[in-house]
Amino acid sequence: MYSLPARNGLAKQQGHTPPEQSTPPDKFYYPSHIVALTPLQPNSPFRTFTSSQTASTAAKMAFGKLFTYPGNPRSTAIRAVAKANGLDLQEVETDLAQPTEEFTKANPLKKVPAFVGADGFTLTECIAIAIYVASQNEKTTLLGKTKQDYASILKWMSFFNSEVLPKLGNWFRPLLGKTTYNKKAVDEAEKETLAVIAVVDAHLANNTYLVGERITLADLFATGLIARGFEYFFGKEFQQKYPNVTRWYSTVYNQPIYSAVAPEFALLDAPKLTNVAPKKAEAPKPAAPKAAPKPAAPAAEEPAEAPKPKHPLEALPKATFPLDEWKRQYSNVDTPEALKWFWENVPFNEYSIWKCRYKYNDELTLTFMSNNLIGGLNTRLEASRKYLFGCASVYGTNNDSIIEGAFVIRGDDYVPVFDVAPDYESYEFTKLDPSKPEDREYVDAQWTWEKPIVENGKEYPHASGKVFK
Repeated sequence: MYSLPARNGLAKQQGHTPPEQSTPPDKFYYPSHIVALTPLQPNSPFRTFTSSQTASTAAKMAFGKLFTYPGNPRSTAIRAVAKANGLDLQEVETDLAQPTEEFTKANPLKKVPAFVGADGFTLTECIAIAIYVASQNEKTTLLGKTKQDYASILKWMSFFNSEVLPKLGNWFRPLLGKTTYNKKAVDEAEKETLAVIAVVDAHLANNTYLVGERITLADLFATGLIARGFEYFFGKEFQQKYPNVTRWYSTVYNQPIYSAVAPEFALLDAPKLTNVAPKKAEAPKPAAPKAAPKPAAPAAEEPAEAPKPKHPLEALPKATFPLDEWKRQYSNVDTPEALKWFWENVPFNEYSIWKCRYKYNDELTLTFMSNNLIGGLNTRLEASRKYLFGCASVYGTNNDSIIEGAFVIRGDDYVPVFDVAPDYESYEFTKLDPSKPEDREYVDAQWTWEKPIVENGKEYPHASGKVFK
């Protein structure tokens, strides 16, 4: 049996007075399962094995493969729970740049983590895999005690996966040279990260853990996702401003179930990374060139090399049509008249129009949070402002929404325009044909916000949107 230190002792060490231990209910609920629970030991946050199923017995049973890579934050909780449950989970180190056929079959999108069970069952999406692995133990309390607990666990897992980790990634990845560095974009990512962490800190002011007073899968999953913040940024100043998050993170990280699969941890005194451009790797010095033969006659002086353009699109010939003229029309003229002017005046040999769609609509939760995603993208597109106009919107309702938009850009390739935003790869782009009535109608709808969109036969009403001009 895998046991942990008493939660009450941990809470007291952190200055919290825990509530009296309550007797667990006779039933534990989660979708499609209602299983009987045995009473927990008073000092154990959860129980992993029954008396008839020991860790050594469970470890002998092959469970499946987890495609991931070292340090992948979305895999930490999966690995922790599999180890605690005594599951024989083979970790397959995966190179996303050179995906194997086996990995591609498991997840055609070539994203980690991906799971393939010994019985052939495949599963993608980190939250689904984590819940599936945790549910292999019918006595677990990691999935909560009630339906409300289970729903809250899903809420916090989704919150950290869609709100915390992407913003945190936009903060540290440019500083490590993994994505394009832009000082303003990094500043914005820092602000957005701290804003969502403030929500967590306020919640933890009155809660030992994310859901209730006992550790759950939400805590293990969220700790893995926020770990990069404590590794790179969260020094003493952060710890003083967000004491509840700091206390919670330290508590969960030091639980044996988590620390068994994670590296040693110590709080930072000062941030390791600050908002400065990463150093470029030094190129090897070239060998000394051989002396060149003397020229027969003095050559004419070569012209100075032209300065490199600050933006890739500056290399294009100067447009005959200034996009700012359209932006003034859109801002100052009634929308129907402005759109009529747009189709009559914009030269599509110099400009192109594109449909933009968020790739992870199934992970969207509250519509205002989805609208914040659009705002973040717009902020990071600042360097391309003179080459770009468009609108993106949230369609639908809370927990059932879609992000789509339409943009007109300088040139015929969307990549140089959107590449300035580190998160542009979270969107898919489809070129539209201005000569097709249905494509023109789509652009009109995206720029007026008056019509719903229909996907797979379902209508999604317009909820909110943002203009980039």
